[in-house]
Amino acid sequence: MVIFTGTYALMFPISFAIGLAVMIFIHEMGHVFAAKRKGLPVSAPVFIPFLGAFINMKRNPRDAVTEAYIAYGGPLIGTIGATLAFGLGYGLDYPVLYSVAYIGFFINLFNLVPIHPLDGGRISVAITRWLWVIGLVVGLGLVIYLRSIILGIFWVMFAYDLYKKFVQKKKSLSEERLVVSTQYYVSPDTFLQNLTYIPGENHQRDLIYTAFTELTGKHEGKTVVRARWDVIDFEEEMVIMSQAVINRVYAKVSHMGSETGDTSVCITVYIEYQEFENVKYYEVPSATRWKFGLAYSGLIIYLAIMMYLVHEQINLLM
Repeated sequence: MVIFTGTYALMFPISFAIGLAVMIFIHEMGHVFAAKRKGLPVSAPVFIPFLGAFINMKRNPRDAVTEAYIAYGGPLIGTIGATLAFGLGYGLDYPVLYSVAYIGFFINLFNLVPIHPLDGGRISVAITRWLWVIGLVVGLGLVIYLRSIILGIFWVMFAYDLYKKFVQKKKSLSEERLVVSTQYYVSPDTFLQNLTYIPGENHQRDLIYTAFTELTGKHEGKTVVRARWDVIDFEEEMVIMSQAVINRVYAKVSHMGSETGDTSVCITVYIEYQEFENVKYYEVPSATRWKFGLAYSGLIIYLAIMMYLVHEQINLLM
């Protein structure tokens, strides 16, 4: 945050740079506060000069309502912070606070544009995903008007994601299967000591496995697969970075020679899986959709009005 402030202090008055950092900090703490209320662990805000700030969620929301609630927390608390800055500027007759309030209102209004990864795109999941179509149009207009490369990158990524979700034909289950693999090296003695033959090159066999999603710990929310080759007492644990449905676990064998003439057996364990998709994620009660819709549109209207009022107040001073 200090580096972020120092970067902007090279281009603007230090008071404005500090105010900008504080506005962004208040916005991000709104997300932190909302996430804590929902019981989700998050990191402290991370500031990146010329980009803004973000928080890292250590566990994903389990439904669209939770996602929207956390997303809405940032613009809501950020708007309160900008309103306080405006009130202080008016009460203390301190013009810099008007500029800080204006940029605060702008940041929160900008974040309500309904495209990912902005907050508006995440709030939309609890209202209607048709807002994403509006986001495409509004987002493209902002890219052209602001000539923002960063926003342009976000818009392209968002458009491509929508294409994959709603335009591209869904693949069959067999085509959707993903594969991860890990190599392990064992001595030929491992087989001899267990009174079994050493498999030949490219030998392949299915392995016994157990799979589960960890609810706590360092692999929280990830799928852990424990694969076992009983004959040689070989057992290893692999982690898939998301929730997954395991289709098959198997091993392939290859022989690896060294310069000293020693040979080791390379066991490559493959996991075929499909990413688990919670089809109930977007199921939101109608009453909840209306509440989020009114809160979302009301905040947009309030921010637009406040930006106009602050702009008029700055013009009076000039």
